[in-house]
Amino acid sequence: MKPIASSRLQRARTRSSSVPAPVFRRLKGYAFDPSLSLRLDTAIINEIVFEIPWEELKAGPVGEYLEIVDRDPASGCYYAPADLSNPLVLAQDGLSPSEGNPQFHQQMVYAVAMVTIRNFEQALGRWAFWSPHRPDHPGQDDFVQRLRIYPHALREANAYYSPDKKALLFGYFPATSDRPGDQMPGGLTFTCLSHDIIAHETTHALLDGMHQRFIEPTNEDSLAFHEAFADIVALFQHFTFPELLKHQIAKTRGDLARQNLLGELAQQFGRAIGNYGALRDAIGGYDEKGQWSPQTPDPEEYQKITEPHARGALLVAAVFDAFIAIYKYRVADLLRIATAGSGILPEGALHPDLVNRLADEASRTARHVLTMCIRALDYCPPVDITFGDYLRAIITADCDALPRENGYRIAFIDAFRRRGIYPQNVRTLSVDNLRWPEVKEKNRYEDIASATSRLRTHFSKSQFFENRREAFTILKEFRAGFHEFMKSENLAVFEPLTGLVLAAGSRFPDIERDGQGNPKFEIHAFNTAQRVGPEGSTLNQAIISITQKRRIAGPGTGEMVFRGGCTLIIDLDTMEPRYAITKAIDDTERMERQRQYQEDAGSRSLHAVYFGSHSYDADQHEPFALLHRDISIEE
Repeated sequence: MKPIASSRLQRARTRSSSVPAPVFRRLKGYAFDPSLSLRLDTAIINEIVFEIPWEELKAGPVGEYLEIVDRDPASGCYYAPADLSNPLVLAQDGLSPSEGNPQFHQQMVYAVAMVTIRNFEQALGRWAFWSPHRPDHPGQDDFVQRLRIYPHALREANAYYSPDKKALLFGYFPATSDRPGDQMPGGLTFTCLSHDIIAHETTHALLDGMHQRFIEPTNEDSLAFHEAFADIVALFQHFTFPELLKHQIAKTRGDLARQNLLGELAQQFGRAIGNYGALRDAIGGYDEKGQWSPQTPDPEEYQKITEPHARGALLVAAVFDAFIAIYKYRVADLLRIATAGSGILPEGALHPDLVNRLADEASRTARHVLTMCIRALDYCPPVDITFGDYLRAIITADCDALPRENGYRIAFIDAFRRRGIYPQNVRTLSVDNLRWPEVKEKNRYEDIASATSRLRTHFSKSQFFENRREAFTILKEFRAGFHEFMKSENLAVFEPLTGLVLAAGSRFPDIERDGQGNPKFEIHAFNTAQRVGPEGSTLNQAIISITQKRRIAGPGTGEMVFRGGCTLIIDLDTMEPRYAITKAIDDTERMERQRQYQEDAGSRSLHAVYFGSHSYDADQHEPFALLHRDISIEE
């Protein structure tokens, strides 16, 4: 499936020309970061060519999704914008990789960010949107055309996504002198030249565009999930680089559970701040003597670790463990053929044909796992996300895309179990029990079909939208229309479905209410998706997120915002609700867990300094800035 936006943009751009536009723009860059180009064994595979969906670009570059603004506030310097449409640049597949060329830095952030956007659109089956500006009221959302990227925004060991500025800010800094064998002491390290850091920060922005409430720290998993998911996307994009993949398959002799570059994140950054190796590693790590060893799953760690990056690493490790298990299962027959049935490879280099076949299986598996992880976002509750919720979302989304069991779901369940990550309120870890329950008594909600019938027209026209702004405007109208529909109906009927308090009455007076005393609720998101499964099956869906909040007594004498929410998934072929994935507004156990978490979090410096109060309301600025600065300094 082609990226949705690229195919539409291509049609629009070529209508006035007899020569069709190219499908892709080819741009050079680093598979990891500049440091691997200075090592003899990795230099040949570190410099690659990204294939970016073609679009007309202005100097910057500035396109449909991104605007690169290269200002260095520390020096007050503006760097000339890169013109990637210059014929001489196009003829050379973009600018050559260079740490000293600011225009290449601009090219690098554009290329990696666009690759990440493309992966999201392919998995989700729709346009990617940035989180909107909300000036006064959710219904007045302003469309954000482009995410701004500042390659040299900070002179420090940091990079982060700013929800307030709708921007990615990358820093640069001198390397530590602690380990001169790894980095030139004082040599500049640019975070904007790291594939992993760019993909990580772009994922933060994309995730915020889908689930703006996931930024709110309501439990131990919430901030950790944002960090973990961004790492997962960056890691599995490594497997889209063919030569790199073959190189690492050959080096590890096909055993990707051994130390390898594919499981590491931000090698140069990690060494520049004094680590023995990469910033993070999904497979293993170094001890205080600089010796690497593989991770051993410890189910008790999930109960003990609270720091967001360290806790998120548990989720990353669980997903990578699932990938390794699936990969080993898929290549077992190849190894039997190559070893005359023994499964034990002889000493020496692997045959190139075997390397190619193993790399092909690893790439296919990684692509499927990445798609599963991204697609699951539509099956998550809109508030108070936990790792267990995410596992259930992965299982449910994959069951819908591929009803026939292929071993992937079992591998995920087993990997989460070995890390001690269990969903709440399930009796067993079977696929059937982990899958979100389908809506029962669908005839009670027949009016939903009439309220969403216009979606069919929208869905057929969506293939011909000129741009994302038009799609955003139409979906915004659907949000408003669905909100009015729910207000005009017998709202009590929808309370069991959504887990929210919708009908007028005195129940829960702490729920925010309108001028007539009716409980307020928000249609937080409204999206349509057309997804094609691995076996060609098609899913046409509407995904509607409904949220509500209560202001209740928080820790000590403070006030706390407690949210409920529901993700409603409607089958556009039958116009029936398929799933209602809820976090009930009257769940007293969840409320007490959040109150206890925020009381504990308020005593920890990260939350106390950064988030300030216990209210955790929508007025949070830069939720990732100190979080990322904290990890870069302490580690």
